[in-house]
Amino acid sequence: MIRPNKSKNSFHLHLVSDSTGETLESMAAAALAQFEQVDVNKHFWPMIRTPRQMERIMQDIEEAPGLIMYTLVNDDIRRVLSKKSKKLGIPSISILTPVIDAFHQYFGVEAHALPGRQHALNAKYFERIEALDYTLTHDDGQATQDLRDADIILVGVSRTSKTPTSIYLANKGFRTANVPFVPECPLPEDLGSDLDGFVVGLTITPDRLVQIRANRLRAINHDTDTDYVDIDAVKQEIAACRRLCSDHGWPVIDVTRRSIEETAAAILNHYHAWQEEKQKNA
Repeated sequence: MIRPNKSKNSFHLHLVSDSTGETLESMAAAALAQFEQVDVNKHFWPMIRTPRQMERIMQDIEEAPGLIMYTLVNDDIRRVLSKKSKKLGIPSISILTPVIDAFHQYFGVEAHALPGRQHALNAKYFERIEALDYTLTHDDGQATQDLRDADIILVGVSRTSKTPTSIYLANKGFRTANVPFVPECPLPEDLGSDLDGFVVGLTITPDRLVQIRANRLRAINHDTDTDYVDIDAVKQEIAACRRLCSDHGWPVIDVTRRSIEETAAAILNHYHAWQEEKQKNA
């Protein structure tokens, strides 16, 4: 087996897919997060649709040998990769095969072996596009006249990751609007007490918020001598936003130590619980 030069802690990783490679990239990123000390040079080989393509790619992989991760549903293409990788002594891992085999055994139905099925232009795909369009149109307090059409509404002070979180949720098919909380400024009318929709507040620790805001001001060459980054003013701003959410009964999520993905997961937990409660009371 070909082995990397471990003294340099540097490795090649080849991601081979018959589709876009998004599944592979996510799996590799999740696994590599456990090995921060390792330097990995990732090579992407998407849209492999013929054995001949696979043969050419294996020639390139031979020039920079390393672990191969793949999602290939075509048996002929897989055979080329498997045979060549064994000959070269390069380890290879099929990401989908164990799952598809388990489904086959459980369902008692043969898999279609069609690449890229998860990216088909079906109804759910167009729902995601519609959700993304809605979310971009309703970013940062825009177009507040139809907030009642949103699946999820985010409320929070400036720089609490409302926009990236909204876009992440939109990519999962949720029409998401975000509204900034600004002291002394009234909220949109659609956020009144009669709103029959899901609203969640985003908050953050004052110290962390001041740091984020100050970095932002410096990045755009703006003066940092302002209440926007004054710790006492920021504390009052955050407290006022929390009171607003409490008065309306909106759940609040602290994003201080959360990634966008973790924040979105917490939001969806609250959202699904809210939906279940609505159905019980219907």
